Amino acid sequence: MSNVTHPPKIGFVSLGCPKNLVDSERILTELRTEGYDVVPSYDNADMVIVNTCGFIDSAVQESLEAIGEALTENGKVIVTGCLGAKVDQIRESAPEGS
Repeated sequence: MSNVTHPPKIGFVSLGCPKNLVDSERILTELRTEGYDVVPSYDNADMVIVNTCGFIDSAVQESLEAIGEALTENGKVIVTGCLGAKVDQIRESAPEGS
């Protein structure tokens, strides 16, 4: 019997400003270097990372919606970026992830 292990699969969403895009590229590079497989859909992922914006109201709303969608479709979510520091705001928006 084969004992082959597959690399962990990570779904990734990047939202917000150009600096956030640079941060996302750095995170993705590190994930790939560490052997993670970045996949295009939440349901095929072992976990989802949502890199968020926390300053512009419309971007905050978009980030909260993306977090909620990732929680609904996958259930295992890491929130990074500016909104990631606003835990209470995230929990109010997506209590199923608390």
